Amino acid sequence: MSKTVTFSFSSAVYEDIQATETFTFEKLGIEEKLDEKALKIEIDKIFQAWVWDKLSISFSIVMEESDIGNK
Repeated sequence: MSKTVTFSFSSAVYEDIQATETFTFEKLGIEEKLDEKALKIEIDKIFQAWVWDKLSISFSIVMEESDIGNK
């Protein structure tokens, strides 16, 4: 029997914004033999991508380093 993970979210701000889906580890490409810490990291990454896909969220992060004042 294969392991599964269920992702679920709901909005506390917007009405009727929610989703729940269950996936097998195999479908998500997760090795069942990962240690607990590595498994949590992998599932967290996949969960974030799943939520962003459901909400059609796009984002960017821009970091710049300035040379001003370093002379």
